[in-house]
Amino acid sequence: MGALVGWIAGKLMDVEGSLLQNMLTGIIGSVIGSLVFGLLGFYAFGWLANLVVSVIGACIFIWAGRKFFH
Repeated sequence: MGALVGWIAGKLMDVEGSLLQNMLTGIIGSVIGSLVFGLLGFYAFGWLANLVVSVIGACIFIWAGRKFFH
């Protein structure tokens, strides 16, 4: 699931990455998405909701990486 999340976020944010990069982006994005949505009081139930939360978290991760390292 991490690779799928990373791939979707990469397409949305116009970033190309390898399978390993997509997996890491997806895993980190899942943690970030769960943290952000948890702080807002929203919780994902089901695989589709988890996918959406993870993709949003991965997009936040990619955006933050661009801000700090570019």
